[in-house]
Amino acid sequence: MTEQRVFTAEATGETVGEAKWAALRELEGLVPGLDREAVEFQVVSEGERGLLGVGFTPARVIASAAASTASSDADESDDARLARELVQRLVSTIGADVTVSVTEREGRVAAVCSGPDVGLLIGKHGQTIDAVQYLANAMVRTRGGDAEVVVDAAGYRARRTSALDKAARRAAERSSASGRRVALDPMTAVERKIVHEALKDDPEVETTSEGSEPNRYVVVLPRLAAD
Repeated sequence: MTEQRVFTAEATGETVGEAKWAALRELEGLVPGLDREAVEFQVVSEGERGLLGVGFTPARVIASAAASTASSDADESDDARLARELVQRLVSTIGADVTVSVTEREGRVAAVCSGPDVGLLIGKHGQTIDAVQYLANAMVRTRGGDAEVVVDAAGYRARRTSALDKAARRAAERSSASGRRVALDPMTAVERKIVHEALKDDPEVETTSEGSEPNRYVVVLPRLAAD
């Protein structure tokens, strides 16, 4: 039995266009085979750039689309159902009013959160959403599951990955040009992995992690200096 359901995704960006793109990407994760022409956008805020870059507020957009879906969770795998229940429980514990929807592909479960409190869920520098993702994976393993759980909200993962990739490449250029080590800001294990992956094939530099949690950071250094 199927029913018609309206799916929504809220996202932010430097411009309304970027916010719409992020919301659309998140909605596509919720609705496989989404008809982009059927998506409706609500611009909550057009954002403000601020004076000389001070006081910047992002644009915020809500995307919505109606789609047919099963009226029960019978088609979910055990890992997907467990991940959804655990993530929903965790976000409720921190007081975030969000809804969790899951999609599964090749051993990875994407738990996408949408709702009025996605900002609270993401937290400062993504620390809260990374903690939720870490706990969800640990709990899935404890209960016998073997899927990797990725927790996302408002297109955060895509935006943060892009920002980290750019920071990594800038650091690589500085290190290669100066012949010196370049230390990045402290970041979570999830983010350090993104930086390591971004530069693993760079022939001129290599990366290592130093320091102790929660202030562990990535260092980019010339390969000759490392050798």
